[in-house]
Amino acid sequence: MTDEPRGATGFDQQAAREAAEEEVFIATQWQLMWWKFRRHKMAMISTIVVMALYSVALFCEFVAPYNPEQFFVQYRLTPPTRIHIRDAEGQWHMPFVYKIVRERDPETLQNLYVEDTTTRYPIGFLVRGEPYKLWGVISSERHLFGLQVAHAEQGIFLLGADRMGRDLFSRVAFGARLSLSIGLVGVFFSLIIGILLGGASGYYGGNLDNLIQRLIEFIRSIPSVPL
Repeated sequence: MTDEPRGATGFDQQAAREAAEEEVFIATQWQLMWWKFRRHKMAMISTIVVMALYSVALFCEFVAPYNPEQFFVQYRLTPPTRIHIRDAEGQWHMPFVYKIVRERDPETLQNLYVEDTTTRYPIGFLVRGEPYKLWGVISSERHLFGLQVAHAEQGIFLLGADRMGRDLFSRVAFGARLSLSIGLVGVFFSLIIGILLGGASGYYGGNLDNLIQRLIEFIRSIPSVPL
């Protein structure tokens, strides 16, 4: 006599539910937080975006192709550089950019930047560029990406250039370090001050508790923008 194969019977489903409930019952607080967080898709996407932004801020000297104060006089107010993988003849290539030629509109006298499809500049990774010190300690000349040509000949501007010819992407990467650091420092000090004031208020109570609570209410009444 052979055993009948066990399918997804009601008994099996009940056992699986009991096992899941037992796992939740013995799980730590961190595990419960992680399981709930992992089910939130937008939270996971946001975490990846924030981690990417902080990675750029942490390694901005390496990520930025140019020094944020470097000038490209011939590329003032140039629009974002278009990256191609297919040339004008329909041939496929590794990512590249065309040579940018500056022209002047005869009517408005504004500068126009057009692509010269006869000259291609391939985009390289870990290319040599202007020397820098990562975190002010590690000396290097390698940048995440760039063009393997002289800066005076051609540049790559993912976000365009400002009115002084400075690469906006490089300036945003360096600016992210300051902006995101302010957020971390603000949260850190808020946490420390909150723990100290809350702990003192709850431990001592009395007049000190009333003073701290009134002070917090006063601060919370101030609009957040001027504060």
